[in-house]
Amino acid sequence: MSRSLKKGPFVDEKLLAKIAKLRRGDKTVVKTWSRASQIAPEMVGFTIGVHNGKVHLPVYVVENMVGHRLGEFAPTRKFLRHGGKMQKELEQGAPAVAAAPATPAPAASAKKES
Repeated sequence: MSRSLKKGPFVDEKLLAKIAKLRRGDKTVVKTWSRASQIAPEMVGFTIGVHNGKVHLPVYVVENMVGHRLGEFAPTRKFLRHGGKMQKELEQGAPAVAAAPATPAPAASAKKES
C-alpha cells in the first residue's frame, strides 16, 4: 500500500539539511541511516552513504532514482551461493578444464604465390 498523497513523500529532514549545505557536484558522501527516505529531486548528483546494517554503501543518485527509497539501492543480505561443498568442488574444477583447449587452433597460412 502506498503513502497517502495528501501527506506527501517521507524525506528525512536532517538528510535534506545536510544536502542543502553541499554544493552541486561535491564528492562528499553524506551518511544516513534513513533507508525509508524517498529520493527527492534535490538529491540528484550527490553521493549518499546508505546504511545496510553493517556499513554505509555509497549510492550516487541519478535522475531515474527520484521517487524510489534509499534502501532499495543498499541490499541488506549477501547471497553467497547454493550447493554447499559438492557445488564448490565442481566450480573450482570447471575453470581449469575450460582454460586449456583440447585441440590447438590451426596456424594462419601464408598467401599462396601464383
